Amino acid sequence: MSATASELTPVQVEVIGSALESICDEMGEALVKTSYSPNIKERRDCTTGIFNAGGELLAQAEHIPMHLGSLMGIVNAITDRYALEDIRDGDSFVGNDPHIGGGTHLPDIVLVTPIFVEGALAGWATNLAHHSDYAERGHEHIFQEGLRIPPVRFLRDWTYVPEVMDLILTNMQVPAERVADFNAQVAANRLGVARFREISEKYGPATIEAAGQELLDYTERKVRAGIREVPNGRYRFSDTFDCNELDEQLQLSVVMTVSDEHLDFEFTAPEQVRASINMVETALLATVYYAAKTVVGPDIPANGGLGRAISVSAPRGSVLNCVAPAAVNGRIQLCQRVVDLVHGALADAVPSRVIAASNGAVTGTQFSGTDPRTGRYYVYLETIGGGYGAGCAYDGLDGVQAHMTNTSNLPVEALESEYPLFVERYALIDGSGGEGEHRGGMGIHRQVRVEHDDCQCEVGMSRMLSRPWGLLGGTAGQSARLEKNGVVVPTGDVVHLSRGDSISAITAGGGGYGDPANRPKDVVLRDLREERIDSSTAERIYGVTNDENSGGAA
Repeated sequence: MSATASELTPVQVEVIGSALESICDEMGEALVKTSYSPNIKERRDCTTGIFNAGGELLAQAEHIPMHLGSLMGIVNAITDRYALEDIRDGDSFVGNDPHIGGGTHLPDIVLVTPIFVEGALAGWATNLAHHSDYAERGHEHIFQEGLRIPPVRFLRDWTYVPEVMDLILTNMQVPAERVADFNAQVAANRLGVARFREISEKYGPATIEAAGQELLDYTERKVRAGIREVPNGRYRFSDTFDCNELDEQLQLSVVMTVSDEHLDFEFTAPEQVRASINMVETALLATVYYAAKTVVGPDIPANGGLGRAISVSAPRGSVLNCVAPAAVNGRIQLCQRVVDLVHGALADAVPSRVIAASNGAVTGTQFSGTDPRTGRYYVYLETIGGGYGAGCAYDGLDGVQAHMTNTSNLPVEALESEYPLFVERYALIDGSGGEGEHRGGMGIHRQVRVEHDDCQCEVGMSRMLSRPWGLLGGTAGQSARLEKNGVVVPTGDVVHLSRGDSISAITAGGGGYGDPANRPKDVVLRDLREERIDSSTAERIYGVTNDENSGGAA
């Protein structure tokens, strides 16, 4: 028998909430394991979610925080375009357009499938996959960046609408790969529909609906409880943003107001630019929700209740809240700086809960060209991690994806078997993390050699002119840089390569936390033995000499 909201017990809500999360996780694994492209099957550049009938997110797989921005509003965009009586079982809808609904940049293609239970619309199974296809495009405006897909019907009776599929594939550079990945997305959503129906049959549709509302309310209560632990007041923080698409740095700032159970973030930013780094509003919201959640309650469920106690504003038409036809392909770079702004403001209020700045970028390298082994065009995308910021009780992690992206690295063996490329170096950068009582994580040096002529490499980087800041006396991490054949590439986001040329992406380290004088001597000696720092740094910053290291201290 179905239960109403007032009849639900906390145990029932927890069980149903865990079931919804499990559905998302299973959908995610199905998407990864049935996809074709290395970007999804190896790097896991995808996300899954379950929405209620009204378009509120009930659960999201713990994949990539940025993808929340791509999912926000997609269901409402569909129902605005299609009458509910025209939506039926076996339909699916596709979209990717940041300015209309259904994405934050064009490679992230969202597939949405309605879930019908006992003949009534009960929810939506949703997934997003980053299709590594749009290569050698410009980034002055969005019309250069690829095919814009407004939310449109893509499947009817579980069969592709041929005209829509033909339109999409005609605009793709690797169409066979796209078909295989679309099939994986459809399979993942079909699994989500089946699993949702199973729990609806077990507990009753009304119980599932009531539990969904309680999950949203629970998240709101958790967020408000976390905010209550932050002292009331107004907190400000400013930072700079640089990238290799811009000749000058952008000045960004935020004013955070804490009022009992509410957080308000008011951003100041320059006007949108003719480059790929602009953010649409949903990207800004997803970023702020993530950054605030990490501080007020990392274990808070990621659902539609997150934003009820958090308000966000940025000037319309600015780089943080752009309007059409702004280009957005590299928006993840600026998202990372928004995390730095939010954490910098929160550091003044609750420093023990905030880490120092992480590497502050999503260093993306995209190689494209014709594979001489097959004669077919290829597109290889990789985002390279960096140093994580140190916290009040621990060192920062070395060589990881930080904050808004959570993809895996592409294993060297998979890269070299799939593409005409060779990895010459893949290593952590000793000493790149900031010093402190707790040291920042080390950045990565990844060097790739091209094995064919006429290769294009498109690169997105940040923190080349600035450094990830430290906290409470910790020093900044080292900056990033891009090299071609060992020579620094100063500006420009496209590098033309011939056989034998190499590209080195050298990512930033994380900032340190606390006064270096408080770092235990035995830990500094361990760092010396493991070559995490050199002897001159150990002596200059920590007062530890090589003589002490050779003396065998513990």
